[in-house]
Amino acid sequence: MGQPTPLMPHATATWLIDNTALSFEQIAEFCGLHILEVQAMADDLAGSKYTGRDPVHAGELTQAEIERGQADPEYKLQMQQAPVEVTRTKGPRYTPVSKRQDKPDGIAWILRSHPEISDAQISKLIGTTRNTITAIRERTHWNIQNIQPKDPVTLGLCSQRELDAVVAKAAKRAGIEATAEAVEADNRSDKEKLIEQLRAERDASTKAASEAAQEAEAEAWLAAKRAAEASEAAGED
Repeated sequence: MGQPTPLMPHATATWLIDNTALSFEQIAEFCGLHILEVQAMADDLAGSKYTGRDPVHAGELTQAEIERGQADPEYKLQMQQAPVEVTRTKGPRYTPVSKRQDKPDGIAWILRSHPEISDAQISKLIGTTRNTITAIRERTHWNIQNIQPKDPVTLGLCSQRELDAVVAKAAKRAGIEATAEAVEADNRSDKEKLIEQLRAERDASTKAASEAAQEAEAEAWLAAKRAAEASEAAGED
C-alpha cells in the first residue's frame, strides 16, 4: 500500500510548483495527482485556481526532504506525517467562533465563482442557512458593505477536496440540465425554421401570383391599345 497523499493535494501541488524545483513527476506522485494535472497547473491551464498550501508548515514534508528531491529527480518524496483524517457527522458543520465571521466572505466567493452550486450544497459545505445565502446573493445582508469574496478553503471553512467534490457534482448536474435545454432549444429552432420556410413559400406564391396578374393586365392593356390603333388606321384608310 502506498503512502497517504497530502490533505489538500491540489493546493499542495500548487505550492510545490511555485516554491521548489521539484520535477512534475515528483510533485504528481507525492500529491497523488496525474502528471498532466500538475503540468496544467504549472501552465495556468487548469480549470480551477488553487491557493498554495505549504506542506512543510503542515508537517507533511521537511525542507531537507524537498532539498533531497531537488538534488535527485528520481527521488520519491516521503511523507513525514500523515494528515489527520477528518470525519464528518450528520448535522450542520461546526465552525469555530473565530472563523464564523468569515462565512459570508466564503459564501460570496462561491456565489461569484461557482453559480452552478445550489444553496443546499453551499449550506452543507459552509455550515450556514439558506436565508443567509439568499441575503448575500440579493445584497440585503446586514453587513453586505464589508463582505469580500474569499476562497472558503483559504479561510479554513472547508477542504479543497470537499469543495472539488461539490463543484464536480454541481457541474455534472448543470451539464445534464444544459444538455436537456439544448435539445429543447434545437427542437424549437427546427419548428421555427419550418414555420419560417412555410411563410417564405407562401409569400413567394403570393408575389408570383401578383406578378402574373400584373403581367396579364399589362398584356390585356397592350392588346387593347394595338386593337385601337389598328381600328384608327382602318378608319383613316
